[in-house]
Amino acid sequence: MTATRETLRSWFYRPWFLAMLAAVLSSVLLLALSLFVAVHQIEQNESLEMNAQGERFLARLEQLFGQLREGLDDLEAQPLRTCDKDMIATLQQVTFNYRFVYEAVYMDASKICSNRPRQEGTSLARPPDIKDPTYSYWLNTTTEPDENRAALMLGRGNFRVATSRGHLTDMVDLSPGSSLLVILDHGTRAIPVLGSAQTWPPTKPWPPKGSDVLQVTPTRLIYLMPTKSPEYQLVLITPRTGVSVPGAWWWLVPASLALGVVAGFMVFLLVRQRQSLDAELAGAIRRGELQVLYQPIFDLDSRNCVGAEALLRWRRPDGTLTSPDLFIPMAENTGQIRQMTDFVLQRLLEQLGHLLRANPQLYISVNLAACDVMVPRIGQVMARLLILHRVAAKQIAFEVTERGLIDVVVARENLQALRDVGHQVLIDDFGTGYCSLAYLQTLPVDCLKIDKAFIDALGHDAASSGVAPHIIHMAQALQLKVIAEGIEHEAQAAFLSSEGVKYGQGWLFAHALSAVQFIELITRGRRLAGRRLDDEA
Repeated sequence: MTATRETLRSWFYRPWFLAMLAAVLSSVLLLALSLFVAVHQIEQNESLEMNAQGERFLARLEQLFGQLREGLDDLEAQPLRTCDKDMIATLQQVTFNYRFVYEAVYMDASKICSNRPRQEGTSLARPPDIKDPTYSYWLNTTTEPDENRAALMLGRGNFRVATSRGHLTDMVDLSPGSSLLVILDHGTRAIPVLGSAQTWPPTKPWPPKGSDVLQVTPTRLIYLMPTKSPEYQLVLITPRTGVSVPGAWWWLVPASLALGVVAGFMVFLLVRQRQSLDAELAGAIRRGELQVLYQPIFDLDSRNCVGAEALLRWRRPDGTLTSPDLFIPMAENTGQIRQMTDFVLQRLLEQLGHLLRANPQLYISVNLAACDVMVPRIGQVMARLLILHRVAAKQIAFEVTERGLIDVVVARENLQALRDVGHQVLIDDFGTGYCSLAYLQTLPVDCLKIDKAFIDALGHDAASSGVAPHIIHMAQALQLKVIAEGIEHEAQAAFLSSEGVKYGQGWLFAHALSAVQFIELITRGRRLAGRRLDDEA
C-alpha cells in the first residue's frame, strides 16, 4: 500500500504529467463552459421566438374574431329571417365583405341555408363547445383534412359564421408537429383547432404554477395565451427543434484546446521552476549558502542590547539574496524547514556560544515553523545542543506566529514543555493572525512582538494606528513583555517607551548583523549606526 502511494505521488509530481492533467482539465472546462453558454443561448432564442410567435398569433386571432363578430352582428341587424334567395344573397355578401368569414349560415327549426353547399360531416346541431352571454363557439367542426371545412364557428340566434382551416393556416405559420389547442372544462379537455391532437395535459400539474406564459419541457414549448374569458384557454404547442450547436461554438473548440495547451505549458514551467527551486534549496543547505544574521533587540530606556532575533538568509554564489518570503514557505511545504531550523540552532550556538556563556543576561530568539510547534522534536534537538555548547536554556527563546498555532491544544503542550526547561516563548507578528484573547490567556507565553505594520501606523490617521496601543495594554493586563518590531524613527521609540514598552528592534538601532558584527556590538557595548548590511528582518 505504501509503495503504491509513493508511486502515485512520484507520478503526480512529474511536471509533464501535471502539465497534461492541467491541459486536459482546462480544455474540458472551457469546452463545457462554452457549450453551456451555447445551449443557454439556444434556449433563450427559442423562448424569444416562441413569445414573438405567440404575440403575432394573438394579434391575428383577434383580427379574425373581430371579423367573425362583425359579420354575425351584420346578419343579426338585417331583417330577413327566412331561407330564400334574398337570405342566401345576404349570406354571400357577408362572406364577401369579411375576408376571414368563409361560410355564413342561417338556420331555423325547419331549414338551413348557407352561402355554400352543405358539407358532409359538418354538424350544426351539436351543442356549442363554449357559450358566453353574447356568442356561442363551435371548435373543430370537422375532422376532415379538407382546408375548406370549418375550423371555428361563432353563432348567435339563428345565424352562424365560420372560418376555414385554410384561413387559420394562412394566419398562423405553424411548424410541423405544432398544434393550436383550446382548453376547456377547467383545463381537463383540449380541442385541437389547428394541427394534430396532443397528449393532454402536457405537464403535471396543470395548469402550471407560476405566471410564466411560456412553459419549456425537454421536448416541447407550450405557450399559454392570455384570454379575457375564464371559460377557455388558448395554448400553442410546438416541438423543440433540438439543440443545434451554433456555428460560432465550433470556433471555440480549437480555441479551448489552444488555451488548454497554454495552461498545461504554464503549469509545466511553474512545476519545473518549483522543483528547480526545491532542488536549489536542498543544494544550498549542503553547500552552506544559507547564513544566519542577527537582528539586535534593545532596551528602549537604556538603549542597551539585550538580545537578538536569529534570521535565516539565502545568499547565492553570485551574491544575490533570495527573499525569505519565497523560500521559507516552500521549505515548510516540502518539509525542509526542519532541517533549516536545526541548521539555525546549530549555527547560532557555534557562532555565539562563547558570547552567550560570557553574557548570561543575553538571549537569542529563533523562529519556529508550524510543523515544529505541533511536535516535541525541537525540545529534544535543543537539549543536545545546549549540553554540547554549555549554554543555559533561558538564553534561547522561541518565536511562534499566530498562524502557526494550528491546533492550540497541541501547541500549548509543546510550548509549555519548552518553558518548563527554561526557554522563553514569544508570539511573533501579534495582531496579524487569528489568536484571540481567550486563547492567548491559556498559552504559555512570555512576550508579544508587535508587527512592524502597526508600528508604521503610529502617528498617522490610518485605521490601524490604534492597534499597537491596544496590544500594549492587553499585554500589560496579562503581565506579558512587549517587543516592538520595525522601529525606524526616534518618535516611534519615544511613544512606545511612554506607553510602557520595554524592548524594541529596528533600523533605528541596527540592521541585521553578521555574527562577527553582533559580537562586536555586545563586546563594545554600543550601537552600530553604519550602513545596512542586509535586508531587514
